Amino acid sequence: MALIRFGVAMESSLLAQFDELVRERGSTRSEALRDLARADIIRSLATRRVDAFASATIVYNHHVRELSERITEMQHELGDQVRSTMHVHLDAERCLEVIVMRGRADRLQKAAETLFATRGILHGSIEIVAEPSGVGPKAAPHDHEHAGHDHGDSKGRKRRPTRRR
Repeated sequence: MALIRFGVAMESSLLAQFDELVRERGSTRSEALRDLARADIIRSLATRRVDAFASATIVYNHHVRELSERITEMQHELGDQVRSTMHVHLDAERCLEVIVMRGRADRLQKAAETLFATRGILHGSIEIVAEPSGVGPKAAPHDHEHAGHDHGDSKGRKRRPTRRR
């Protein structure tokens, strides 16, 4: 990948703040600008029809009538777009749930917004990581195991465990 140099003009006060951020990260201006550009491009793709991963985080009052059932029902309606969930009891009234999803970015965003608007949800946020070609590294399908999970073959089918002798 070829790097191209270009000039950037900004107010001196903004540059001073940017340089402080660069120092805190132990980075360079160039790397920080590349990171900002990548993040903004990915964020702009969240409403488009591109493949993406997302993590939706909600905090809710589990005493709200039938809320837990509604949350579960919404996840079932999403089908195989929901890859995993984690549920944590925060205190006597509140729970935190993280829902990991994969699908089209615009659909994941809409599903999250519907979930966040549900009565009893106290806080909701979503982080969407789009998978467009040409924007940063893209996870290629790979055929190997990580501790605790197996990716399966190149078509997404689970492999049979191999016996070691």
